[in-house]
Amino acid sequence: EPDLYRDTWVRYLGYANEVGESFRPLVPVPVVWASYGVATAYVTADAIDKGRKAAAAHAQDPTRVGVAVVDTFVWQSLASVAIPGFTINRLCAASLALLGSLTRWPLPVRRWTTTALGLAAIPLIITPIDRTVDFLMDSSLRKLYGTPGEPPPS
Repeated sequence: EPDLYRDTWVRYLGYANEVGESFRPLVPVPVVWASYGVATAYVTADAIDKGRKAAAAHAQDPTRVGVAVVDTFVWQSLASVAIPGFTINRLCAASLALLGSLTRWPLPVRRWTTTALGLAAIPLIITPIDRTVDFLMDSSLRKLYGTPGEPPPS
């Protein structure tokens, strides 16, 4: 059975904030914050979905449900919102500053170029960030409860 939040177009909602950060030079800041709202709603919906699936599979074990929700929410918050949002924000800020100091391009051209660079970077940062978050989670939080979806040892 395909996972709605990982195997369909819905997954792209998790990238809304990266798109928002890419367009930051061109749109009002509330539009960027709205993109974070969309991405956060995606993360929350995925965590709830994983909790429901864990509850259906392990109705007698609320710990597994909690682990599924927390693991999904923390992983998605880091891999889909916080780290990529920060990365694209800094990349766009640096490129806008560099274009301002290295070129004589008009401001609208520099802003559109920065937006294009931000959008082009999104597919390049996804896999390294996902792998880094896997490593961070495996090295920290997941040690508290064992492998994902399993309750902590008694």
